[in-house]
Amino acid sequence: MQTVILGSHRAKAHELVDLAPHNAVMTIKAASRTKDQNSLMWALLSEVSRAKPDGRCHTPEVWKELFMHACGHAVQFELGLNGQPFPTGFRSSRLTKQEMGDLLDFIYAWCAERGIHLSDERMAA
Repeated sequence: MQTVILGSHRAKAHELVDLAPHNAVMTIKAASRTKDQNSLMWALLSEVSRAKPDGRCHTPEVWKELFMHACGHAVQFELGLNGQPFPTGFRSSRLTKQEMGDLLDFIYAWCAERGIHLSDERMAA
């Protein structure tokens, strides 16, 4: 198995395709979210959780699913054995860099509309 980040390595990618065995499988996908984006997301979700907007007391994990659902990602909530809903479905680790950037932008905009003050340290997303 070989992973190549395209950009200046396109010639290497072409070489690997030419050398690949018959019936090999190739996958090309957009870059995944970055660790910095992930860290920023959890920091923002923790701030939203502590702010309790509209009196909503959710964990950062539940807020993540709510924001992902609002951004159009397939998420569903199931009832737990105690009758409380919990999120299942789409994972933020599967987001592309662009999708994660869009999610972070949505969180900032949503919080701004509700007067929720977030840290000024916005990391490069």
